[in-house]
Amino acid sequence: MLEARYLLIILALPFLGSFVSAFLPTRARTLAAALSGGVTLAAAGLLVRFYSALGDGAAVRHTAPWLPSLGLDLSLRLNGFSWLFSLLILGIGALVVLYARYYMSAEDPVPRFFSFLLAFMGSMLGLVLSGNLVQIAFFWELTSLFSFLLIGYWHHNQSARDGARMALIITASGGVCLLIGFLLIGHIAGSYDVDRVLAAGAAIRADPLYLPALILVLIGAFTKSAQFPFHFWLPHAMAAPTPVSAYLHSATMVKAGIYVLILLWPALSGTESWYLIVSTAGLATLLIGAWAAIFQQDLKGLLAYSTISHLGLITLLLGLGSPLAAVAAIFHTVNHATFKASLFMAAGIIDHETGTRDLRKLSGLARFMPITATLAMVAAAAMAGVPLLNGFLSKEMFLAEALEAHSGTVLDRILPVLATVASTFSVLYSLRFIHQAFFGPPPVGLPREPHEAPHWMRLPIEILVLLCLLVGIIPALTIGPLLATAVSSVLGERTPAYSLAIWHGFNLPLLMSAIALVGGVLLYLIFGDRLNAMKSSPVIGRLKGRRTFELVLSAIIDGARGLRRLVGTRRQQVQLRLLVLTTFLAAGLPLARLGYAAGPSARTLIDPVFAILWIVGAVSAITAAWQAKYHRLAALVMVGVAGLSTCISFIWLSAPDLGLTQLLVETVTLVLLLLGLRWLPQRRPDFWPGSGTPLSVRYRRGADLLIALVGGAGVAAFAYAIMTRPAPEGISRYFMEQAYPGGGGTNVVNVILVDFRGFDTLGEITVLSIVALTVFTLLRRFRPAAESVEMPEQQRTQNAFDDAREGSKRGDTARHYLLVPRVTMEWLFPVVLTLALYLLVRGHDLPGGGFAAGLTASIGIILLYMANGTKAVEARLHVQPVRWISAGLLCATATGGAAWFFGYPFLSSHFSYLDVPLIGPVPIASALLFDIGVFAVVVGTTVLILIALAHQSIRTPRASRSGELDASEAAASEGEG
Repeated sequence: MLEARYLLIILALPFLGSFVSAFLPTRARTLAAALSGGVTLAAAGLLVRFYSALGDGAAVRHTAPWLPSLGLDLSLRLNGFSWLFSLLILGIGALVVLYARYYMSAEDPVPRFFSFLLAFMGSMLGLVLSGNLVQIAFFWELTSLFSFLLIGYWHHNQSARDGARMALIITASGGVCLLIGFLLIGHIAGSYDVDRVLAAGAAIRADPLYLPALILVLIGAFTKSAQFPFHFWLPHAMAAPTPVSAYLHSATMVKAGIYVLILLWPALSGTESWYLIVSTAGLATLLIGAWAAIFQQDLKGLLAYSTISHLGLITLLLGLGSPLAAVAAIFHTVNHATFKASLFMAAGIIDHETGTRDLRKLSGLARFMPITATLAMVAAAAMAGVPLLNGFLSKEMFLAEALEAHSGTVLDRILPVLATVASTFSVLYSLRFIHQAFFGPPPVGLPREPHEAPHWMRLPIEILVLLCLLVGIIPALTIGPLLATAVSSVLGERTPAYSLAIWHGFNLPLLMSAIALVGGVLLYLIFGDRLNAMKSSPVIGRLKGRRTFELVLSAIIDGARGLRRLVGTRRQQVQLRLLVLTTFLAAGLPLARLGYAAGPSARTLIDPVFAILWIVGAVSAITAAWQAKYHRLAALVMVGVAGLSTCISFIWLSAPDLGLTQLLVETVTLVLLLLGLRWLPQRRPDFWPGSGTPLSVRYRRGADLLIALVGGAGVAAFAYAIMTRPAPEGISRYFMEQAYPGGGGTNVVNVILVDFRGFDTLGEITVLSIVALTVFTLLRRFRPAAESVEMPEQQRTQNAFDDAREGSKRGDTARHYLLVPRVTMEWLFPVVLTLALYLLVRGHDLPGGGFAAGLTASIGIILLYMANGTKAVEARLHVQPVRWISAGLLCATATGGAAWFFGYPFLSSHFSYLDVPLIGPVPIASALLFDIGVFAVVVGTTVLILIALAHQSIRTPRASRSGELDASEAAASEGEG
């Protein structure tokens, strides 16, 4: 059991390294590379330890409870195939890290690059090690997200931004289809556990939902692995730095779809639908990619299309459905990763040392960089399938399978011919890569003088090329045991007999391979010179996938705009009216079907004081609605009075936690709404008294009044029906009885929030963080009409808080908005902060908690803003709300994840007593750490919104017509206030 837990460490190490690298100094390139390399090698070392336990199809599993009530656990599953894939991810990842240390410029923020790279590596490991379909879908989308960041790393480059956006949209959309397909498969199999799904293969293939599930899963796999017709995103992703291409587009991201197809091959293959769809898509991708690669003028473009072609070859092998074809697919997946990663790195060295990747400008580089030329020629020969190299062995297996009969269809009969043609094209573009770049006359007019790259930059290529040679010459001793372990874990009892010998005698596959080699050389000798003059590939050159993508995307955007024009409105009142009416409809349907009746409980007498309290609240609410037409500030005050009545009601009904929280919320929102009053549009003249309100406005107000009355009456009737029925004893009694023994606290409300329903609370603070960032993003670029620099009343709309502060200095408080002296508000800050800490610490046993404490601390900061203004407070406190939010989310999540290390479900809490001298036993609960996370998130979100409002609503922005922000707004825009 202890051994299995190392899987969690392997998965966590890249994410931990990513987090640390994100905080390294911008110029710490060597330190970031050393950290990344160390993390990768440590994870690889732990992975190697598992190999001895994976023989004969065995698997190592580790399950950490996550949401047991929903049947979801963090499930890690390592068998021979996932071990081999993980070794590719970590092994090639370590080589890419070393290569990137010398490739990336010192002027780039390299630590950020390594942070993205490690996060992507962790996402790929999570995908490969997952033992649950839903978990695979989660990590699938994480790979799409971090690949977007890596492809768009040079965000100043328009092509990088476009390529990253295209890759994200296509692969993430495929991920949605994949998730739906997984849900259907899990529904058929009765479980999302991978082992149970694979065991239910016969039931899945016989179910009516098999075909929809298959199509959805294949869409997801095809989008990620660049299969036709989704292949066009991969060449555009070549705008990424070469280390990204060498990693994502040879060994990891584009292999994710291949991994899923191989993983589910035992459960989904063997049907006519599988054969026709997968084989046709793979064959089309194989031919289109190979044909397009021939005519590329950019080195990375040629390698991108060749990658598409080889991915199509692997997909075609899987589509054939035979066990030997599956063996060949697994074998070629490994071979392609090695020679293609080395070729991308070689192309990067050429670009790095010459300043160009244009094949039309390159020639004769072998005399300037002989070592790189030799390495690239060996890797390209492996890609072409030259004997004594690893690519030759898996290509022979592919040609042998192409000759076998699988279905008797037309596709089956023409497959040997098309496979030979694709192999010929592979030889042609590999030969063009070698000859055009390294042979011929010396290059002329290159941006840089070509020379050999540093040794450490070449070392990753040397290692990969050595592997290509060793696997090609002695496959049985090198890749043989690893391949056998991987194949047996996938195929199990269906594992066929196969041979990795480099010589099988004179046979038809060897003849086909010879035809391809000779044909590719002849085609290059005949057409080689003409290829440099071609700007695009004939026949398919006009079929621009990017153009189709942009047209579809534009159609979707235009459709969304049309829908917005049809049902949308700029008036918030109309939107709220539709929302409330929809709620009425949802609430009225069960009422119309079941009827309404009060409960049998005896009625109690109304307390006169409580009735007066509610009358005051109701009058305040009505007054607020009435005053909104004339005086918004007065309406806001009346809303505060109504909220205060609600606070007192909670306390009256013995709910001090709710009362305290409501009071704090009212205080914070009152100030924030006060700041936001000036953002509201000016009132129209027909809203003023005596203006003769138009009939349409009267009808609208009447409709709003009717909606308010019906809504209030409905809520009142619902509350009355509930209160006149006996309270159910199940869940409430359970929480009352289990709050202390199960959660270690006597404050039942807080125990529910941070323990029993901790996952809900984690989701809520995550949503709160997203909302705060969204509000800040929207407000930072918005300019109310009253703040236009041409407006003559600009000087009359100065900071009300600053006016009050100046007035308090002069003792002239009666003339200004704030009646509390500045020095008093400054003295209140430490008091309020102490109160916040007190509420935080005692929240598990008495009214308080992280949310209440966060609001209290926010009130203290608001007091400082009111007393000193924005710049003075930010210079004094160095408020960094985004970091508060990040730290809070991290603390809350880490608290939940820590339970996994002790074998408990996610967010399980623990409590004990600590003997403190002179004090005695003090209760200590892990839920306090979760509450600290909630506290940090609440403070960060509140202050972030305060900054957005204070900088742009209170303090008049000094902005030009071009929209340039002043210094204070620039600070706010960074969230570092």
